Amino acid sequence: MSGHGDTPAPAGDARASSAGAPPQVIVILTDQQRWDTAGVHGNRAGVTPEFDRIAREGTLFEQAITPNPVCAPARSALQTGRFPTASGVFRNGLPLPGDLPTLAGAFAGAGYTTGYIGKWHLAGEDGPDGPVPPGRRGGYEKWLASDRLEFTSDAYRTVVYDEDGEPVRLPGYRSDALIDAAIRFVADHHDRPYLLFLSLLEPHHQNPTDDYPAPVGYRERYEGAWLPPDLAALAPGAPQGGAHRHLAGYLGQIKRVDEGVGRLRDALRSLGTEERTVLAWTADHGSHFRTRNSEYKRSAHESSVRVPLALTGPGFTGGGLVRRPVGTVDLMPTLLEAAGIAVPDGVQGRSLLPLTGGGDDPGRAGSAFVQISEDRVGRAVRTSRWKYVVDAPGADAWNEPDAEHYTETELYDLAADPYELDNLAGLTSHRTVADGLRTELLEWLESVEGVKPVIEPAAPRPAGQRRAEPFPAEMPWEGVRFGHRSGVRPGPPAPNL
Repeated sequence: MSGHGDTPAPAGDARASSAGAPPQVIVILTDQQRWDTAGVHGNRAGVTPEFDRIAREGTLFEQAITPNPVCAPARSALQTGRFPTASGVFRNGLPLPGDLPTLAGAFAGAGYTTGYIGKWHLAGEDGPDGPVPPGRRGGYEKWLASDRLEFTSDAYRTVVYDEDGEPVRLPGYRSDALIDAAIRFVADHHDRPYLLFLSLLEPHHQNPTDDYPAPVGYRERYEGAWLPPDLAALAPGAPQGGAHRHLAGYLGQIKRVDEGVGRLRDALRSLGTEERTVLAWTADHGSHFRTRNSEYKRSAHESSVRVPLALTGPGFTGGGLVRRPVGTVDLMPTLLEAAGIAVPDGVQGRSLLPLTGGGDDPGRAGSAFVQISEDRVGRAVRTSRWKYVVDAPGADAWNEPDAEHYTETELYDLAADPYELDNLAGLTSHRTVADGLRTELLEWLESVEGVKPVIEPAAPRPAGQRRAEPFPAEMPWEGVRFGHRSGVRPGPPAPNL
């Protein structure tokens, strides 16, 4: 893949006909995008009309959870369908093993052309920031990418590397430049089945300046924008300015990405391929803007682990809203099933297709599982209502992927406290809840990691008036008369004559 259009393939090559053809597949991955930046998730800034359109027309997974809130581990799960400890990429700097079955490898084996554009971050710390050797590209054939794009580009100067490892300059704002390359790819391959993975850097910060460089004029649109409750409560104490400094640029970046995705979808309409293209949009992880620890992620909070996830196209158009928790580790087998391709052995994710259109998957867990690495060895389970988090005290988080001993550190009631401002860990009123979640987490650990660690309960704390359920168990409800009825108890029902 070059910076401009590929040379058309010879006329004898296989082509996908419009009738009965396998779907074309596009994955759009943003970097560090919180779930609640989307309008469909309640954000008032209006920066995601295109994502919202995809969600309305297709299928929105309301509670999508990354398997690890760190770049490389999350990306390894997207490429392999395995949790980071199973892929071997449990932290940044570790290369994706070349012997693992991958998304690209499975599609290529089914006759698809595969292409990757943008940030990779799976080549390993022993290589340079930019070029990625062919053996470390996860099986992708067409290539226009940089391993650590944040270090080979800034907002208006993007350098990526082609299939020969040569640098390529792409003019324009960074997300525009990469989306332009994606439009060229879909034009060059519109008449055959393809998988295109478009991995954008936005809305990740520019590391050297700790800034979120939006296009000229875009930051200004969102200065003083609505703050999500966690940022409103915690940002004033965050180091380096926190969300008050960064949110306007962050939202401006997302707005431009959203506009670019709209241009990409317009290209599909122009080419007549939109209806047979499966398009997925998600993120590797979110951002808490230094409100939970000293940087932007690596915590189990919703701001770190919950991400946008919407799909449209064959199998997903009209699929509606899926409200149960799912993991982005499920995306790889989902795309394979949507294309009618067998899922490789060893994949731990589970296809999301059965959940579309109001469907069910009786064998699916009712929770999502999260691994946390680098500055802590942690694990979490997230149900529709509860978040339960454990940490391994004293673990070497950079070198140890797991632990034999954990301690409870966090418990949140997401129904009463969706932005996790009140940690309930240790409250005696919630001991039964925590015990149930501990059992569920241990089941995940045995299934995914093959281990049975010890999880110590948090130190008990007095509950006061707190309790897990809002309605007192001792209060009667069924059988109590309604307030608009008289105090006379009704007699037995009249017999049928």
